[in-house]
Order: sequence, then C-alpha cells, then structure tokens
Amino acid sequence: MAKTNTTELLEALASEIGENVYIDIAKWHLYLSDAKLHTIVAEQLYPLITSNDVTEDRVIQVLESIPVKIGGGRRELPLIDLLPLQCQVNLVDILEKYQREI
Repeated sequence: MAKTNTTELLEALASEIGENVYIDIAKWHLYLSDAKLHTIVAEQLYPLITSNDVTEDRVIQVLESIPVKIGGGRRELPLIDLLPLQCQVNLVDILEKYQREI
C-alpha cells in the first residue's frame, strides 16, 4: 500500500472497516458503513496506527469512547457493546495491517 496522503489512507481504512466490521442487534448484522459509523471509527483509531500503538486494549478503549445513539436518540451505548468479539478481532487485524504498511 503506497498511500502517502493521509486523506486517502483514512478513506481506505474507513472503507475496509465499513465492509468488514458490523454491529450485532438481535442477530442482525449492520455493517459500520451502512450504520454510517465507519468514518468516525477510522478517524478515532487512526492515531493508534500513526503512533504505532495498535493493541487490543487500546482499540477497546477507543471503541468504549464512541457513543452510538439508539431508539431515535433516546439512549446511547458505547460502540464496544454492540460489536461481537469476532468483529473486534477483525478490527484489530485490519489496524495491525495498516500499521505494518505505513
């Protein structure tokens, strides 16, 4: 991956996250791109990549800090509470891949 432009890198990261990571609600899989969450997740996690600090614990901390409005905005849940464990693993794998490649 020869993307030197930060914007291009963020867009590619957001796209990959959006296509591979989903929230699970009553066994329905809503991919982050469909939920319009992929860009904010990429923007929040990008500093971990650039500082070479991608670890499962750090990723979980960031996911805990991203609120997701549910019920028409009546409640908010941290994104981490909506992601199945396998999606968390996939997300860390994606971030580690980008960390190695930049």
